[in-house]
Amino acid sequence: MEQYYYDAIDMLKGMVSRSSFSREEKNVADFLASTWSAAGHTVNRKGNNLWIIAPDFDLNKPTLLLNSHIDTVKPAAGWTKDPFTPEENDDDQLFGLGSNDAGASVVSLYSAFAQLSQKEQSYNLIFLASAEEEVSGKEGVESALRELPPISFAIVGEPTGMQPAIAEKGLMVLDCVAKGQAGHAARNEGINAISLAIKDINWFHSYQFPEKSDFLGPVKMSVTIIHAGSQHNVVPDHCEFTVDIRTNEFYSNEKLFELISEQVSCEIKARSFRLNSTRTDLNHPFVQRALMLGKEPFGSPTLSDQALMPFASVKIGPGQSSRSHTADEYIRPSEIREAIDTYVRLLDGLQL
Repeated sequence: MEQYYYDAIDMLKGMVSRSSFSREEKNVADFLASTWSAAGHTVNRKGNNLWIIAPDFDLNKPTLLLNSHIDTVKPAAGWTKDPFTPEENDDDQLFGLGSNDAGASVVSLYSAFAQLSQKEQSYNLIFLASAEEEVSGKEGVESALRELPPISFAIVGEPTGMQPAIAEKGLMVLDCVAKGQAGHAARNEGINAISLAIKDINWFHSYQFPEKSDFLGPVKMSVTIIHAGSQHNVVPDHCEFTVDIRTNEFYSNEKLFELISEQVSCEIKARSFRLNSTRTDLNHPFVQRALMLGKEPFGSPTLSDQALMPFASVKIGPGQSSRSHTADEYIRPSEIREAIDTYVRLLDGLQL
Protein backbone atom coordinates (compact mmCIF):
# COMPACT_ATOMS: atom_id res chain seq x y z
CA MET A 1 0.00 0.00 0.00
CA GLU A 2 2.78 2.43 0.92
CA GLN A 3 4.53 2.04 -2.44
CA TYR A 4 1.28 2.75 -4.29
CA TYR A 5 0.93 5.95 -2.27
CA TYR A 6 4.47 7.16 -2.92
CA ASP A 7 4.17 6.32 -6.62
CA ALA A 8 0.92 8.29 -6.75
CA ILE A 9 2.53 11.36 -5.20
CA ASP A 10 5.44 11.17 -7.64
CA MET A 11 3.02 10.78 -10.54
CA LEU A 12 0.99 13.79 -9.42
CA LYS A 13 4.16 15.90 -9.19
CA GLY A 14 5.00 14.85 -12.74
CA MET A 15 1.55 15.94 -13.91
CA VAL A 16 1.71 19.30 -12.14
CA SER A 17 5.11 20.08 -13.64
CA ARG A 18 3.69 19.85 -17.16
CA SER A 19 1.04 22.26 -18.45
CA SER A 20 -2.16 20.50 -19.49
CA PHE A 21 -4.70 23.15 -20.44
CA SER A 22 -7.89 21.87 -22.08
CA ARG A 23 -7.18 20.77 -25.66
CA GLU A 24 -3.44 21.12 -24.92
CA GLU A 25 -2.92 18.02 -22.77
CA LYS A 26 -0.28 16.29 -24.93
CA ASN A 27 2.66 16.74 -22.55
CA VAL A 28 0.84 15.20 -19.60
CA ALA A 29 -0.72 12.49 -21.77
CA ASP A 30 2.76 11.56 -23.07
CA PHE A 31 4.13 11.49 -19.51
CA LEU A 32 1.33 9.27 -18.19
CA ALA A 33 1.40 6.93 -21.18
CA SER A 34 5.14 6.44 -20.71
CA THR A 35 4.79 5.94 -16.93
CA TRP A 36 2.02 3.37 -17.25
CA SER A 37 3.71 1.53 -20.10
CA ALA A 38 6.86 1.27 -17.99
CA ALA A 39 4.72 -0.28 -15.25
CA GLY A 40 3.76 -3.07 -17.65
CA HIS A 41 0.35 -1.86 -18.85
CA THR A 42 -0.90 -1.77 -22.42
CA VAL A 43 -1.94 1.85 -22.80
CA ASN A 44 -4.53 2.70 -25.45
CA ARG A 45 -4.73 6.23 -26.77
CA LYS A 46 -7.10 8.38 -28.80
CA GLY A 47 -5.99 11.99 -29.04
CA ASN A 48 -5.05 12.89 -25.47
CA ASN A 49 -7.33 10.27 -23.91
CA LEU A 50 -5.61 7.25 -22.36
CA TRP A 51 -7.11 4.00 -21.15
CA ILE A 52 -6.00 0.66 -19.73
CA ILE A 53 -8.08 -2.51 -19.71
CA ALA A 54 -7.47 -4.97 -16.88
CA PRO A 55 -6.44 -8.52 -17.87
CA ASP A 56 -8.92 -11.30 -18.68
CA PHE A 57 -11.61 -9.06 -20.12
CA ASP A 58 -14.85 -11.05 -20.51
CA LEU A 59 -17.86 -9.71 -22.41
CA ASN A 60 -20.10 -11.88 -20.22
CA LYS A 61 -19.20 -9.71 -17.21
CA PRO A 62 -20.41 -6.17 -16.53
CA THR A 63 -17.77 -3.49 -17.07
CA LEU A 64 -16.79 -0.90 -14.47
CA LEU A 65 -15.10 2.29 -15.65
CA LEU A 66 -12.75 4.38 -13.50
CA ASN A 67 -12.41 7.85 -15.00
CA SER A 68 -10.93 11.24 -14.26
CA HIS A 69 -9.55 14.07 -16.37
CA ILE A 70 -6.01 15.26 -17.04
CA ASP A 71 -6.78 18.77 -18.33
CA THR A 72 -6.74 21.92 -16.22
CA VAL A 73 -8.03 25.45 -16.44
CA LYS A 74 -5.46 28.23 -16.87
CA PRO A 75 -4.00 29.66 -13.65
CA ALA A 76 -6.26 32.10 -11.82
CA ALA A 77 -4.97 35.53 -10.92
CA GLY A 78 -3.30 35.73 -7.55
CA TRP A 79 -0.99 32.72 -7.51
CA THR A 80 1.85 33.32 -5.06
CA LYS A 81 3.70 30.19 -6.23
CA ASP A 82 4.71 28.80 -9.59
CA PRO A 83 1.59 26.85 -10.70
CA PHE A 84 3.81 24.31 -12.49
CA THR A 85 6.23 23.64 -9.65
CA PRO A 86 4.82 21.03 -7.25
CA GLU A 87 5.57 22.22 -3.75
CA GLU A 88 4.97 20.26 -0.54
CA ASN A 89 5.05 21.68 2.97
CA ASP A 90 4.87 20.34 6.51
CA ASP A 91 1.17 21.22 6.78
CA ASP A 92 0.13 18.31 4.55
CA GLN A 93 -0.30 20.45 1.42
CA LEU A 94 0.93 19.82 -2.11
CA PHE A 95 0.51 22.93 -4.26
CA GLY A 96 0.22 23.04 -8.04
CA LEU A 97 -2.21 23.71 -10.87
CA GLY A 98 -4.54 20.74 -11.27
CA SER A 99 -3.38 19.08 -8.06
CA ASN A 100 -6.91 19.13 -6.61
CA ASP A 101 -8.88 19.23 -9.86
CA ALA A 102 -8.34 16.54 -10.81
CA GLY A 103 -4.78 15.22 -10.72
CA ALA A 104 -5.27 13.70 -7.28
CA SER A 105 -8.24 11.71 -8.58
CA VAL A 106 -6.27 10.53 -11.63
CA VAL A 107 -3.39 9.13 -9.60
CA SER A 108 -5.63 7.70 -6.86
CA LEU A 109 -7.88 5.91 -9.35
CA TYR A 110 -4.87 4.58 -11.23
CA SER A 111 -3.42 3.21 -7.99
CA ALA A 112 -6.75 1.57 -7.14
CA PHE A 113 -6.93 0.13 -10.67
CA ALA A 114 -3.44 -1.34 -10.34
CA GLN A 115 -4.40 -3.08 -7.09
CA LEU A 116 -7.88 -4.23 -8.12
CA SER A 117 -6.71 -5.69 -11.42
CA GLN A 118 -4.25 -8.01 -9.65
CA LYS A 119 -7.08 -10.30 -8.60
CA GLU A 120 -10.15 -11.61 -10.37
CA GLN A 121 -13.23 -9.45 -9.94
CA SER A 122 -16.84 -10.11 -10.88
CA TYR A 123 -16.58 -7.24 -13.34
CA ASN A 124 -14.26 -6.04 -16.09
CA LEU A 125 -12.22 -3.00 -15.11
CA ILE A 126 -11.15 -0.11 -17.33
CA PHE A 127 -9.23 2.97 -16.26
CA LEU A 128 -9.67 6.05 -18.47
CA ALA A 129 -7.78 9.32 -18.11
CA SER A 130 -9.60 11.74 -20.36
CA ALA A 131 -9.10 15.18 -21.88
CA GLU A 132 -11.15 18.35 -22.39
CA GLU A 133 -13.33 17.96 -19.29
CA GLU A 134 -13.03 21.59 -18.25
CA VAL A 135 -14.52 22.73 -21.58
CA SER A 136 -16.92 19.79 -22.09
CA GLY A 137 -15.06 19.18 -25.33
CA LYS A 138 -16.16 16.65 -27.91
CA GLU A 139 -12.65 15.13 -28.13
CA GLY A 140 -12.62 14.18 -24.46
CA VAL A 141 -14.48 11.41 -22.66
CA GLU A 142 -17.30 11.43 -25.21
CA SER A 143 -14.81 10.52 -27.95
CA ALA A 144 -13.04 7.89 -25.86
CA LEU A 145 -16.25 6.12 -24.84
CA ARG A 146 -16.94 5.32 -28.48
CA GLU A 147 -13.81 3.14 -28.44
CA LEU A 148 -14.74 1.20 -25.28
CA PRO A 149 -17.00 -1.82 -24.75
CA PRO A 150 -20.39 -1.22 -23.12
CA ILE A 151 -20.07 0.23 -19.62
CA SER A 152 -22.36 -0.81 -16.77
CA PHE A 153 -21.19 1.66 -14.14
CA ALA A 154 -18.57 4.40 -13.74
CA ILE A 155 -16.65 6.08 -10.96
CA VAL A 156 -15.86 9.68 -11.92
CA GLY A 157 -12.96 11.17 -9.99
CA GLU A 158 -13.57 14.76 -8.94
CA PRO A 159 -12.85 16.54 -5.63
CA THR A 160 -15.79 15.60 -3.38
CA GLY A 161 -14.01 14.92 -0.08
CA MET A 162 -14.49 11.21 -0.93
CA GLN A 163 -18.22 11.53 -0.43
CA PRO A 164 -20.35 10.05 -3.25
CA ALA A 165 -22.24 12.47 -5.48
CA ILE A 166 -25.04 10.23 -6.73
CA ALA A 167 -26.74 13.09 -8.61
CA GLU A 168 -25.36 15.98 -10.60
CA LYS A 169 -27.00 19.01 -12.13
CA GLY A 170 -26.91 19.34 -15.89
CA LEU A 171 -26.29 22.48 -17.90
CA MET A 172 -28.03 24.18 -20.80
CA VAL A 173 -27.02 27.64 -22.00
CA LEU A 174 -29.56 29.68 -23.97
CA ASP A 175 -28.75 32.60 -26.24
CA CYS A 176 -31.86 34.78 -26.43
CA VAL A 177 -32.80 37.64 -28.75
CA ALA A 178 -35.66 40.12 -28.29
CA LYS A 179 -36.43 42.05 -31.46
CA GLY A 180 -38.09 45.48 -31.49
CA GLN A 181 -38.07 48.45 -33.86
CA ALA A 182 -35.59 51.31 -33.87
CA GLY A 183 -36.74 54.86 -33.34
CA HIS A 184 -35.65 58.28 -32.05
CA ALA A 185 -35.56 58.34 -28.25
CA ALA A 186 -36.89 61.95 -28.22
CA ARG A 187 -40.12 60.99 -29.95
CA ASN A 188 -42.71 58.32 -29.33
CA GLU A 189 -41.17 56.04 -31.94
CA GLY A 190 -40.05 52.45 -32.20
CA ILE A 191 -40.47 49.38 -30.05
CA ASN A 192 -37.82 49.10 -27.35
CA ALA A 193 -36.19 45.66 -27.48
CA ILE A 194 -34.90 46.10 -23.92
CA SER A 195 -38.46 46.46 -22.65
CA LEU A 196 -39.44 43.30 -24.50
CA ALA A 197 -36.44 41.46 -23.11
CA ILE A 198 -37.19 42.57 -19.54
CA LYS A 199 -40.49 40.69 -19.61
CA ASP A 200 -38.74 37.45 -20.49
CA ILE A 201 -35.83 38.11 -18.14
CA ASN A 202 -38.30 38.53 -15.28
CA TRP A 203 -39.87 35.21 -16.24
CA PHE A 204 -36.49 33.44 -16.16
CA HIS A 205 -35.79 35.07 -12.81
CA SER A 206 -39.05 34.12 -11.13
CA TYR A 207 -40.41 30.95 -12.74
CA GLN A 208 -40.09 27.65 -10.85
CA PHE A 209 -40.48 24.34 -12.66
CA PRO A 210 -42.69 22.09 -10.52
CA GLU A 211 -40.46 19.01 -10.22
CA LYS A 212 -37.87 19.40 -7.46
CA SER A 213 -35.15 16.84 -6.76
CA ASP A 214 -34.45 15.56 -3.25
CA PHE A 215 -30.71 15.74 -3.96
CA LEU A 216 -30.48 18.55 -6.52
CA GLY A 217 -33.38 20.84 -5.68
CA PRO A 218 -35.20 22.82 -8.39
CA VAL A 219 -34.08 23.77 -11.86
CA LYS A 220 -32.08 27.00 -11.54
CA MET A 221 -32.18 29.67 -14.28
CA SER A 222 -29.86 32.70 -14.19
CA VAL A 223 -29.58 35.53 -16.72
CA THR A 224 -25.84 36.20 -16.79
CA ILE A 225 -25.11 38.39 -19.86
CA ILE A 226 -27.07 41.16 -21.62
CA HIS A 227 -26.24 43.40 -24.60
CA ALA A 228 -28.39 46.09 -26.22
CA GLY A 229 -28.27 49.54 -27.74
CA SER A 230 -25.73 51.51 -29.75
CA GLN A 231 -26.22 55.12 -28.58
CA HIS A 232 -28.26 57.04 -26.03
CA ASN A 233 -30.79 58.62 -28.42
CA VAL A 234 -31.75 55.53 -30.41
CA VAL A 235 -34.46 53.15 -29.24
CA PRO A 236 -32.76 49.74 -29.59
CA ASP A 237 -34.31 47.22 -31.94
CA HIS A 238 -32.22 44.31 -30.69
CA CYS A 239 -31.49 42.96 -27.20
CA GLU A 240 -29.43 39.84 -26.63
CA PHE A 241 -29.10 38.00 -23.33
CA THR A 242 -27.73 34.69 -22.10
CA VAL A 243 -29.34 32.30 -19.62
CA ASP A 244 -27.42 29.69 -17.61
CA ILE A 245 -29.76 26.81 -16.70
CA ARG A 246 -28.81 24.13 -14.17
CA THR A 247 -31.15 21.17 -14.55
CA ASN A 248 -32.24 18.31 -12.32
CA GLU A 249 -32.94 14.69 -13.24
CA PHE A 250 -36.65 15.29 -13.89
CA TYR A 251 -36.08 17.35 -17.04
CA SER A 252 -33.95 16.55 -20.05
CA ASN A 253 -32.45 19.60 -21.71
CA GLU A 254 -34.59 19.00 -24.79
CA LYS A 255 -37.76 18.91 -22.69
CA LEU A 256 -36.85 22.09 -20.82
CA PHE A 257 -36.17 23.84 -24.12
CA GLU A 258 -39.67 22.93 -25.31
CA LEU A 259 -41.28 24.14 -22.08
CA ILE A 260 -39.35 27.42 -22.11
CA SER A 261 -40.20 28.04 -25.77
CA GLU A 262 -43.87 27.97 -24.83
CA GLN A 263 -43.44 30.67 -22.16
CA VAL A 264 -41.18 33.36 -23.63
CA SER A 265 -41.62 35.65 -26.63
CA CYS A 266 -37.96 36.13 -27.51
CA GLU A 267 -36.06 33.89 -29.88
CA ILE A 268 -34.04 31.26 -28.02
CA LYS A 269 -31.24 28.99 -29.15
CA ALA A 270 -29.57 26.30 -27.06
CA ARG A 271 -25.81 26.04 -27.43
CA SER A 272 -26.05 22.32 -26.72
CA PHE A 273 -28.39 19.66 -25.36
CA ARG A 274 -25.48 17.33 -24.44
CA LEU A 275 -24.99 18.10 -20.75
CA ASN A 276 -27.93 16.51 -18.99
CA SER A 277 -28.45 15.92 -15.28
CA THR A 278 -27.59 12.48 -13.90
CA ARG A 279 -28.90 10.41 -11.00
CA THR A 280 -28.00 6.96 -9.68
CA ASP A 281 -30.46 5.10 -7.48
CA LEU A 282 -29.76 4.75 -3.76
CA ASN A 283 -30.24 1.01 -4.13
CA HIS A 284 -27.35 0.65 -6.57
CA PRO A 285 -24.80 -1.87 -5.17
CA PHE A 286 -21.98 0.70 -5.15
CA VAL A 287 -24.10 3.27 -3.31
CA GLN A 288 -25.17 0.64 -0.78
CA ARG A 289 -21.53 -0.28 -0.14
CA ALA A 290 -20.66 3.40 0.27
CA LEU A 291 -23.44 3.73 2.84
CA MET A 292 -22.06 0.72 4.71
CA LEU A 293 -18.70 2.49 4.91
CA GLY A 294 -20.35 5.56 6.45
CA LYS A 295 -20.34 7.70 3.31
CA GLU A 296 -23.04 10.34 2.80
CA PRO A 297 -24.54 10.56 -0.71
CA PHE A 298 -25.25 14.08 -1.99
CA GLY A 299 -26.23 16.00 -5.08
CA SER A 300 -23.56 18.05 -6.84
CA PRO A 301 -24.33 21.47 -8.37
CA THR A 302 -21.15 21.43 -10.47
CA LEU A 303 -20.77 19.85 -13.88
CA SER A 304 -18.41 16.98 -14.76
CA ASP A 305 -18.01 14.33 -17.45
CA GLN A 306 -20.84 12.43 -15.77
CA ALA A 307 -23.12 14.51 -17.97
CA LEU A 308 -21.74 12.71 -21.03
CA MET A 309 -22.14 9.18 -19.66
CA PRO A 310 -25.31 7.32 -20.72
CA PHE A 311 -24.99 4.82 -17.87
CA ALA A 312 -25.07 4.86 -14.06
CA SER A 313 -22.20 6.72 -12.40
CA VAL A 314 -21.08 8.21 -9.10
CA LYS A 315 -18.72 11.16 -8.70
CA ILE A 316 -16.27 10.67 -5.85
CA GLY A 317 -12.67 11.76 -5.34
CA PRO A 318 -10.09 13.32 -3.03
CA GLY A 319 -9.89 17.04 -2.38
CA GLN A 320 -12.49 19.77 -2.09
CA SER A 321 -14.44 21.43 -4.89
CA SER A 322 -13.91 24.81 -3.21
CA ARG A 323 -10.18 24.61 -4.03
CA SER A 324 -10.74 24.05 -7.75
CA HIS A 325 -9.84 26.85 -10.17
CA THR A 326 -8.37 28.95 -7.35
CA ALA A 327 -4.97 30.57 -6.84
CA ASP A 328 -2.51 28.38 -4.91
CA GLU A 329 -4.59 25.26 -5.56
CA TYR A 330 -3.50 22.32 -3.43
CA ILE A 331 -4.26 18.77 -2.40
CA ARG A 332 -3.39 17.12 0.89
CA PRO A 333 -1.20 14.03 0.38
CA SER A 334 -3.14 12.40 3.22
CA GLU A 335 -6.27 12.79 1.06
CA ILE A 336 -4.61 10.79 -1.69
CA ARG A 337 -3.63 8.06 0.77
CA GLU A 338 -7.22 7.91 2.03
CA ALA A 339 -8.65 7.95 -1.51
CA ILE A 340 -6.59 4.98 -2.70
CA ASP A 341 -7.64 2.94 0.32
CA THR A 342 -11.29 3.99 0.04
CA TYR A 343 -11.55 3.23 -3.69
CA VAL A 344 -10.18 -0.28 -3.09
CA ARG A 345 -12.51 -0.89 -0.16
CA LEU A 346 -15.50 0.30 -2.18
CA LEU A 347 -14.69 -1.72 -5.29
CA ASP A 348 -12.89 -4.89 -4.27
CA GLY A 349 -15.38 -7.72 -4.57
CA LEU A 350 -18.24 -5.44 -5.61
CA GLN A 351 -21.13 -7.22 -7.34
CA LEU A 352 -22.66 -5.10 -10.08
